[in-house]
Amino acid sequence: MKTKDHAAFSGEAEDAGRESLRNAPNREELLVRRARTASRIGTQGLLLNLFLTLFKYLAGYVGRSAAMIADATHSLSDLLTDVVVVLGFRFVQRPEDEGHDFGHGRIETVLALLCGAFLALVGVGIFWTAAVRLLEIRRGVLPAAPGGIALFAAVLSVVSKEWLYRYTLLWGRRLDSSVLVAKAWDHRSDALSSVGTLVGIGGAFFLGEQWRLLDPLAALVVSVFVVRASLPILRESLHELTDGSLDNELETRITNVIRNTPLVTDCHALRTRRLGSYVALEAHVLVGRHLSIVEAHDVTEEIEVRLRRMLGEASLVNLHVEPEPQERESVPSKGT
Repeated sequence: MKTKDHAAFSGEAEDAGRESLRNAPNREELLVRRARTASRIGTQGLLLNLFLTLFKYLAGYVGRSAAMIADATHSLSDLLTDVVVVLGFRFVQRPEDEGHDFGHGRIETVLALLCGAFLALVGVGIFWTAAVRLLEIRRGVLPAAPGGIALFAAVLSVVSKEWLYRYTLLWGRRLDSSVLVAKAWDHRSDALSSVGTLVGIGGAFFLGEQWRLLDPLAALVVSVFVVRASLPILRESLHELTDGSLDNELETRITNVIRNTPLVTDCHALRTRRLGSYVALEAHVLVGRHLSIVEAHDVTEEIEVRLRRMLGEASLVNLHVEPEPQERESVPSKGT
């Protein structure tokens, strides 16, 4: 005799779950579509960085601005990471194969780690260059007065790179891409660097040579923000590469989804990890002893539908069904 929960599940809920599975997009298609979109965003950033790098070098040499030449070098480093990211997404979109049972999602994590490390190095480089420039000014060696083209290039860089930061960050969050988020902060670091350049060039251009130390002073402040922005990227990437679990709040939500599915009495042994843009998890699900194999399988299908709806359709969900103990005992929690 079916229970009330069983009747509820075997009616509209069961039909809805199976319909969701039938209509769910192909996982490989989802990964390819996402990687192509991310690659397109990265390519747009690459093209803008290419233009800015060339224009900044031109403005630096024509406008006699060492600060602008240094800023152009920063944009060049940004351009190099753009190339790495765009090429990397060609591998991220590949599905599981014989040597990669969980796909190639971790390549995205490695790319994010590289962007974070490069961002930290750029911050240290900006600090070092600014410190050397301050020492030269203290010794009486003043940089040449910059031209108007260098000032225009600095304004253009700040506006365009801030826009690119917001645009890339929007898509990075929409696609749940750690690489695009890292690239967004890379663009922001370039914008902040250009702010320092703008302050220095503007001070020298409008206020005279005694204000030329504004450039290295502003650059010192910018370097702190750049290094600080790199730390969360490095921390999250290393956490993922070492198979760190999802945060406690998300694991609690996953557990609640499983436990609130009809016919499920409890769950335990939840294990989670992130593989680039998607989540891989496994859990043991307890159901009533009276259920048949087919009915227990239907329960797991419904759980998979609910979890993928919450975590993303590309998520890898592995569930092990166990019969509820004859005499109900406390179920061991995760890690016991």
